[in-house]
Amino acid sequence: MAAYERVLVEVKGHVGTVTLNRPEKLNAFDPEACDDLIEALRMLSTADAVCVIVITGAGRAFCAGADLGVLGSRGEELVRAGKDIALTIRNAPKPVLAAVNGPAAGGGANLALACDYRLASDQASIGQVFHKLGIGPDWGGSYFLPRLTGISKALELVWSARMVPAAEALALGLFDRVVPQATLAAETMSLAERWAAMAPLAVRKTKEALYRSEHSTLEEMLDVEIADQQALFATPEARLLIRNR
Repeated sequence: MAAYERVLVEVKGHVGTVTLNRPEKLNAFDPEACDDLIEALRMLSTADAVCVIVITGAGRAFCAGADLGVLGSRGEELVRAGKDIALTIRNAPKPVLAAVNGPAAGGGANLALACDYRLASDQASIGQVFHKLGIGPDWGGSYFLPRLTGISKALELVWSARMVPAAEALALGLFDRVVPQATLAAETMSLAERWAAMAPLAVRKTKEALYRSEHSTLEEMLDVEIADQQALFATPEARLLIRNR
């Protein structure tokens, strides 16, 4: 497995975990950290033995967004990297789960929103803090945020540039589940292992179909379901599971 300077990668069973590893910078991104994350995600996305990907942060933060030490000189690189990261997560043929262990701000917030599911610590928070720097959302924030909260709430969150605590983030749909800080790692692994035990092709086709439904008609999705089920009925996993029921 490749070695990275700014992320840690661990594969346990069928779960691959990427840990953002700049705790002294609250896991803020510089271009090199972006490159490491992209490479790690692409590697895990294509690894047959890995069925679920987890993204989390080292130390007390999930991700503080851009490293302010390089934002002024290399900001365009960071923004472009966000496109690659968001699309890599969305196009991964397996679930990508964010384990939000602490503050997720700016690009770090939208890294979490890009994931398929967000399991958060009760000590976590999330915020679209871009306006504090005179800039707007990036890393997919303008796409993900209104789809989760609605337009008016998304505007309020961006314009206020506030950090949203875990309980409120759960109510808004920014987090999918909140657990005690002490149990976050165990709860994350339990959920990831449960998903990893499902038939991989069924999991992949479900992810593709549900995201496709955002811009499809009912008739189009019914046709997708017919095609997907025909393919899945023919798999050894489905034949065995159906026969043994």
